Amino acid sequence: MNPANINQAGIKQPNAIVSTALSPEVSKVLRNTYALLAMTLAFSAATAGLAMAINAPFMGLWTLLPYFAFLWLTEKHKNSSKGLIWVFALTGWLGFTMGPIISYYLASSGADLVLTALGGTALIFFACSAYVLTTRKNLSFMTGFLMTGMLVAFVAAIANVFLHIQGLALVISSVFAMISAGVIMWQTSAIIHGGERNYISATVTLFVMLFNLFSSLLHLLGVADD
Repeated sequence: MNPANINQAGIKQPNAIVSTALSPEVSKVLRNTYALLAMTLAFSAATAGLAMAINAPFMGLWTLLPYFAFLWLTEKHKNSSKGLIWVFALTGWLGFTMGPIISYYLASSGADLVLTALGGTALIFFACSAYVLTTRKNLSFMTGFLMTGMLVAFVAAIANVFLHIQGLALVISSVFAMISAGVIMWQTSAIIHGGERNYISATVTLFVMLFNLFSSLLHLLGVADD
């Protein structure tokens, strides 16, 4: 018998109930992260629509130069109000670069494919987030695996721009989709377990994973449709 469950009169007490409620600090980070994520998604959708309206061309690897610049500036100013400006610059740019891609799939496969990819992205995001928020699992042990996998997939994607191997492209898209789902769970876990206290950094990570996931699903569904 556990002595902690016996009072001074020798009467056994019921086991104490351990609270699973999130701390106020964690709740604040989650709330701010999801609020900023929603706003950046709406803004990126608007910039994607602008790119489609003006028939902006697909810029290939050139899209990475502004992306890394905005990413660096966001990280540099993440602890100040300037960070918010660069978050919207970063996500707006990603949305603009997505415009030509969406236009291509709309023309080749129709709106159903794009909506399916969009719905799949939302479903995976909510499922991954809900799983971590419900189980409260600490996924910090996945850090090395996810970062290595993302780096390898990124390098392979850059190489395949020049190699043009369709089979490799499918593998890369599949790996990006799986790793993106893993990073969504990892980032959510980092917030609730104290590993992430900056909602700007958390928002950028989640947004980029959603961008990768949506792009990967578009590619996979597009190939299946063909």
